[in-house]
Amino acid sequence: MSYALDTNVLLYASDTSSPVHDAAVAFLDQCSKGPEPLYLAWQVVIGYLRVATHAAIFNRPLAHGEAVGNIEALLRLRHVHVLTEEGGFWDVYRKVAGEFPVRGNLVPDVHLAALLLQHGVRVLYTRDRDFLKFSFLEVRDPFVGDG
Repeated sequence: MSYALDTNVLLYASDTSSPVHDAAVAFLDQCSKGPEPLYLAWQVVIGYLRVATHAAIFNRPLAHGEAVGNIEALLRLRHVHVLTEEGGFWDVYRKVAGEFPVRGNLVPDVHLAALLLQHGVRVLYTRDRDFLKFSFLEVRDPFVGDG
């Protein structure tokens, strides 16, 4: 079974003040062992770098090099793949966006959902309940129940 991670899962593993920090570290450790294909979208990677290094968001922001190192550690794993838009992506985005009103913070969620749909990735680990709007995704909170 392949799956993807949302930005918030990566952030919890880096935010030592988060109540789910330890669980996030353990979850990512389990993910790193594979062998199931793990997918990251570039927007997830860049979102992680933006937030993890932001002093107004993180109590103890990471240095850019440390945050980049965290991402590189994931990207070096053989079973981790980066998703990018392919031909026809705009049509997929428009289809997903046409299912309900989209604006503001939901725009990047639709982008990620459309990217996952385009690549056939159906499982997304996230705490963002907005992803429950997408009927084609199996949304799992890795810190509740059996994840």
